[in-house]
Amino acid sequence: MFCYQCEQTAKGEGCTKIGVCGKQPEVAALQDLLVHALQGLSLFAVEARKHGIVDREINVFTCESLFSTLTNVNFDQKYFMEVIPKAVQLREKLKGKIAAAGGKTDFDAPAANFKPAAGIDGLIAQAASVGLKSDPSINPDLLSLRHTTLFGLKGISAYADHAQILGQEDPAVYGFLQEALATLTRKDVPMDELLGLVLKTGEVNLRAMELLDAANTGAYGHPVPTSVPLGHKAGKAILVSGHDLKDLELLLKQTEGKGIYIYTHGEMLPTHGYPQLKKYPHFYGHYGTAWQNQQKEFPSFPGAILMTTNCIQRPAQVYGENIFTSGCVGWPGVPHVENNNFGPVIRKALEMPGFAEDSNSKSVMVGFARNTVLSVADKVIDAVKGKKIRHFFLVAGCDGAKPGRNYYTEFVEKVPDDCIVLTLACGKFRFFDKDLGTIGGLPRLMDMGQCNDAYSAIQVAVALSKAFNVGVNDLPLSLILSWYEQKAVAILLTLLHLGIKNIRLGPSLPAFVSPGVLDVLVKNFDIKPITTPDEDLKAILG
Repeated sequence: MFCYQCEQTAKGEGCTKIGVCGKQPEVAALQDLLVHALQGLSLFAVEARKHGIVDREINVFTCESLFSTLTNVNFDQKYFMEVIPKAVQLREKLKGKIAAAGGKTDFDAPAANFKPAAGIDGLIAQAASVGLKSDPSINPDLLSLRHTTLFGLKGISAYADHAQILGQEDPAVYGFLQEALATLTRKDVPMDELLGLVLKTGEVNLRAMELLDAANTGAYGHPVPTSVPLGHKAGKAILVSGHDLKDLELLLKQTEGKGIYIYTHGEMLPTHGYPQLKKYPHFYGHYGTAWQNQQKEFPSFPGAILMTTNCIQRPAQVYGENIFTSGCVGWPGVPHVENNNFGPVIRKALEMPGFAEDSNSKSVMVGFARNTVLSVADKVIDAVKGKKIRHFFLVAGCDGAKPGRNYYTEFVEKVPDDCIVLTLACGKFRFFDKDLGTIGGLPRLMDMGQCNDAYSAIQVAVALSKAFNVGVNDLPLSLILSWYEQKAVAILLTLLHLGIKNIRLGPSLPAFVSPGVLDVLVKNFDIKPITTPDEDLKAILG
């Protein structure tokens, strides 16, 4: 195997024996082969559009399947052995329609003619010729851009899939996923075209995040400032981790009146700010942080645990028998919720002891998405003009277990009192419970939501740039980002598409970014690695 799509990758270079995330080499091979099969399907989907043939089943399948190859989403070998042949079946079905319409069906690309082997050994053998480093003849900088695009596409697929679950879709997003996958079957794509494809990936990801924002706020209302307890109530309990609001809503409905309190973990913390979710009285509080403490938090939780998307550091079996998965998540040997029936999760919660007594701990505030922030924009503008607020820092991104992420805790602790910290995504769990006080009645630490709520942060930045009549890069705003997986890659590409400069990225730079590509990013966008909190604050604030 060879995998380097996440920040945790072995030695910062690539996992070659087993994934640091726990992914087995067999699953890694099957994921590579699925991407290959999707590229073949995409070649025909692009041709079909030229003849007015658009198949929603294929569009959604492409998106869902690509999402399943994202870090920590699906490690179930059985799933991939079923979905790879399905990709080929859909391709052949579409091929017939194209032929009937007089379109092109004789593509030379191996992906267009791929036929999966019957068993696991044969599939793994096939995967050896389609992996990330299977063709050493490709120029390293071209390969870097190809992989940057591919990983960005995986991030888009995650956001687009969540959006379509809640009824928000854009055929153009599906179309781009397939066009880009089809383009990557070509070995002759020049540097300038690949650079354009990378930035186009960022542009389409902005649209995907916009769709998900519309889906979440349309279904559950715009988030409002909400205090979330970090303690617990005596009684039965279910802990929900991940990103999927729909699964959380269904669970809340199915647990009404059953004496079970629902707690969030990780990226589900911001869901407490949505009016249509916070209305449930048994939706109580937040338990635990995120990556860095999973191995002690999960085994100590006295109830059932539901994993809704990629949010777990190690295979779920490590954490006990009380874990279930839902949505696109699949882990071998872990029960999966089928047909939106959370009965097995509820029964497990009722069997377990729950919390014996109340625990009154501190609380944290959530709900500072764009509607909330922009509703007090006049106060923000006055505070900046009156020199009460000197600078804004967006300290955001992913969490992870590898050393070095304490930088973000220390950075936030050292931000001067006349500055505001905006945050989003699971990286905030390095500092989310810090009391930074207020400036002119405004909290100095504002949680804007999940990683996809980068859309909210972008809208706030654009609105402020218009209010101050300056470009976004001229605002007193600095982006201090942490990355872990492919959704973070997609967001970074969105920021580059928007022309955002001077981004500080860490805790380490992506292994798939070659020296030549890094040079382009530095020259065009002044992107730079984090150093130390003191050095970076001095460089930003003077």
